[in-house]
Amino acid sequence: MRIGTFVLAAQFPGQGPGEALHRAVRSAEAAEESGLDSVWLAEHHFVPYGVCPSATTLAALLLGRTRRIRVGTAVSVLPNHHPVALGEQAALLHLTSGGRFSLGVGRGGPWVDLEVFGGGLDAYENGFPEALELLLDWLREPRVAGRGERFGFREVAVVPRADELLDGAAEAADTSGPEVIVACTSPKSVRLAAGRALPMLLGMHCGDEEKAEMVALWRTAAREAGHPPEVVEGAAHVSAGVAQIADGPGDATETLVKTMPGWLRQGLDAHVTVDARHRVMRDPVAYTELLCALHPVGPPKLAADRLAATAERTGITRFALLVEGSGDLAATEENVRRLGADVLPLLT
Repeated sequence: MRIGTFVLAAQFPGQGPGEALHRAVRSAEAAEESGLDSVWLAEHHFVPYGVCPSATTLAALLLGRTRRIRVGTAVSVLPNHHPVALGEQAALLHLTSGGRFSLGVGRGGPWVDLEVFGGGLDAYENGFPEALELLLDWLREPRVAGRGERFGFREVAVVPRADELLDGAAEAADTSGPEVIVACTSPKSVRLAAGRALPMLLGMHCGDEEKAEMVALWRTAAREAGHPPEVVEGAAHVSAGVAQIADGPGDATETLVKTMPGWLRQGLDAHVTVDARHRVMRDPVAYTELLCALHPVGPPKLAADRLAATAERTGITRFALLVEGSGDLAATEENVRRLGADVLPLLT
């Protein structure tokens, strides 16, 4: 079982972005100190739901401040980035960190980001497969040309090459380049990831049954694409969730129900669609209660049992857990500490 944290840099009501980012950095440092496996960083634009606009930039900072833990993006929103520029950043972080960087990418949403960064609605609705293919070529090939509908350019050399990790830089690192993970929310995205044998990041709004169905679809599609059994069975998918540890049976849930709805209401209401389409946002209280029921929220034994149950039902053994749901720095650090000290030993 590989337990990591999911860092949104959430800006709670009454807080500024600096406070949210400081808590994000400290929670990541605490994750390494507590023996956790990884830190996954979200990217958002123009909303207090999460105030980290560049997951790769924050990843660079955290890779420099840590020595062991894996740092990944969850996710870099591909329609807002040129795939070559993102590939260059990923290669740089992979090489300079000794192979500790994972690149998670996703399609994002139909937000005003698409207008600001120039991708346009078509990049969101139709352009993700082309952008993903170009990104993968950049991370795997010595020379790359853009030959698609959106990206067209002459062949250029890939510098630096992502497969040029120094011998011995990281004993367990993949020397072929950084791990690439795809955020999947639909059968179409599951099949896209499976066709390229890329592991999935599955959202915290999904229950075990839905995640198990997506893993089963991924395996079927990967086999149909011709990937060997060991690749299909060994795919290291990641399950996102929420973690809040407390001794009393209802204490953890009470903490999150008091704090998270205010953040969710403020953050989700701030999203603006690029084409004025109507979006129905989740009820913040009901959504918080759902997350508490689905994920490791409660005493250590309950938290460990829920993680073990998810692993058994879905086959997923990697977790990215939101630990900042209290909105408080000291409480977040303590939550991470307890996740490592009290929950992790129950899973080994």
